Amino acid sequence: MSKRKRSLSIDKRLKDGRGQGIGVDYKPWITIQDVPSLGRATRLKGLKIPRQFEFLSDLERNYFYLLEYSDAVIDIREQFPLLPIEETIVIADELGIRHPTDPKTGEPIVMTTDFLVTINNQQHQYLARTLKYKDELMNERTLEKFEIERVYWERQDINWGIVTELEIPKEMAHNIAFFHGYWDLSTIEGFEEVTASDIEDMSTYFISKLLAEDKTVKHLAKGFELDFGMVIGCGLSLFKHLIATKAIEVDLLDKLVLNKIQQIKAVRKDFSIKVRAI
Repeated sequence: MSKRKRSLSIDKRLKDGRGQGIGVDYKPWITIQDVPSLGRATRLKGLKIPRQFEFLSDLERNYFYLLEYSDAVIDIREQFPLLPIEETIVIADELGIRHPTDPKTGEPIVMTTDFLVTINNQQHQYLARTLKYKDELMNERTLEKFEIERVYWERQDINWGIVTELEIPKEMAHNIAFFHGYWDLSTIEGFEEVTASDIEDMSTYFISKLLAEDKTVKHLAKGFELDFGMVIGCGLSLFKHLIATKAIEVDLLDKLVLNKIQQIKAVRKDFSIKVRAI
């Protein structure tokens, strides 16, 4: 097949580093500015990989929360391009499927997969995942494009799959969203001047109360604020921090309710030793 002339928009994106890099240096091929008509698009600052992530639907955002909380995942690249474009064009031709095109110019566009995930499984393993609501899987054109995508990743020897809302525990995603921004307390009101050593002592205290007292999280949080002279809200912030950093493990498949007694499934070993020493 003769080499196709790249469109200027593809060249510009490549020049800007779109779809390239890993970790904090990765730049998604598509950003929210590129698709201004989508109303459910969101941006989030990552914790595991501290850069801005771009999501084009609630489904993508919820899936991201699960990925970021998983210990197995070490890198997440969203809106990942299937390059070179000539490869998906060849696949489409072989399959007898029309390649996606720009509706304005009629030129072939670069296809993307929603997530390329790196798993730390002795050696790095890559998973390509496309997010779609189950009702949209009935669309014939959607399935055609997925077939191009599937064959592309198969030829890269990378596992590809479709994830629908049925595979994403919605309550768990909402719970992670609830404490996602509390991994680093230094940016949270009331903790700006608190040292790491003091936060460790406060955490040990709070965990001991969670384990020993049959009181609601809100009640314990209020007691913590009084005992340590902290401003209102710091107790709940510390509780979220403990879950975010996995100092304590709770059942995330159930909605976190602050007005109830929180059952603690496990305490991280370093804190478990300190709590027993109190």
